[in-house]
Amino acid sequence: MIESDHSMQPALPPTIWGKHRLDWGAKTYVMGILNVTPDSFAGDGIIEETLSQGEIVERAVQQAHRFVAAGATLIDVGGESTRPHFEPVSPEQELERVLPVIRALHAALPGEVMISIDTYKAEVARQALDAGACIINDIQGLRSDPQMAALAGERGVPVIVMANMRGYQKHEIVSDVIRFLSGSIDLALAAGVAWERIIIDPGIGFGTTPQENLTLLRRLGELRALARPILLGTSRKSTIGRVLGGLPPSERVEGTAATVALGIAAGVDIVRVHDVFEMARVAKMSDAIVRGMPDLE
Repeated sequence: MIESDHSMQPALPPTIWGKHRLDWGAKTYVMGILNVTPDSFAGDGIIEETLSQGEIVERAVQQAHRFVAAGATLIDVGGESTRPHFEPVSPEQELERVLPVIRALHAALPGEVMISIDTYKAEVARQALDAGACIINDIQGLRSDPQMAALAGERGVPVIVMANMRGYQKHEIVSDVIRFLSGSIDLALAAGVAWERIIIDPGIGFGTTPQENLTLLRRLGELRALARPILLGTSRKSTIGRVLGGLPPSERVEGTAATVALGIAAGVDIVRVHDVFEMARVAKMSDAIVRGMPDLE
């Protein structure tokens, strides 16, 4: 049974860096996914062979503007697909994809909008931060590139560490994820990342079976024991398609909405989504129930 943890948990201290601030507990933050790739599993990659780089950048900026207008306060930019059995790209190719987009977003979006770089390569993260990103989102939980934790500590930016069970010897999925995240938190702290700038992600779909994903979602509240803000990324994922009878990614909006609403009830702080317009509404309604919304009269 999923119960709201908000009434029993004290609010976490805010994450403050540079001109940015994330206040945990007051609302759910919506992160819009901007895939600067040709092979996103969700079918939303903005690269097409017929488009010039200028057209790709323009398309990215337009999509980000739509996300912000719909309620996103974070834009997550990635230049490498992380779908199962994905083909890794070189740091050079990844940089070629993301840097022009990040520079354009930094110039075009309101100052309160935060850009995160979705990469596990420290050199890509370093140049993305120079271009205007202000958060590192590492799907390898700081385990892939030994320089990544040091970079986050040196730059003083928040880092999202994800539990990635691909190649991991699993025993019991919830304790496995908590153990993995605890290790990533330790890596971050040892490299000088401030406690308040660490965000955790259970890694739904990364080396986990559909049944394990459902278990993680059912027991999300247990991650609150780590006392860090939680990001949930379930948007359009295959488990939703499986549960709903084999639906393709484009038809998983309602299933995603269910995971977002129940995730917020369990204590999630950020939802990373493709369908920002719909999920921002789900988050707002869920927040009104779970966190309370005064002055409705």
